[in-house]
Amino acid sequence: QVQLVESGGGLVQPGGSLRLSCAASGFTFPNYDIHWYRQLPGKGRELVARIYAGGFRYYSNSARGRFDISRDNAEHMSYLQMNRLRPEDTAVYYCNVRLWGADYWGQGAQVTVSS
Repeated sequence: QVQLVESGGGLVQPGGSLRLSCAASGFTFPNYDIHWYRQLPGKGRELVARIYAGGFRYYSNSARGRFDISRDNAEHMSYLQMNRLRPEDTAVYYCNVRLWGADYWGQGAQVTVSS
């Protein structure tokens, strides 16, 4: 079955960096776009970044210039490198793939940016 497992979250000071990882299984990873979403406290999920199967990348306005999304098709992994983190980046971050019209999510990784 489809599985997405995030790792790499934690507590970081403002201005610091974190790298989130997403381990994927159960589908032909190289053929699909991978998304990273986040859910801020008390808010709905919002798209942070997307990497298409062909490698093209999209970033939200808040992520552009600070975050970098990548993928390793051989290892079925996606990464979200987050730099110059701000307190407002505090959220649960989710890896997502859409297959045959259905959304699949990981369990989420908590990122807390605080001094």
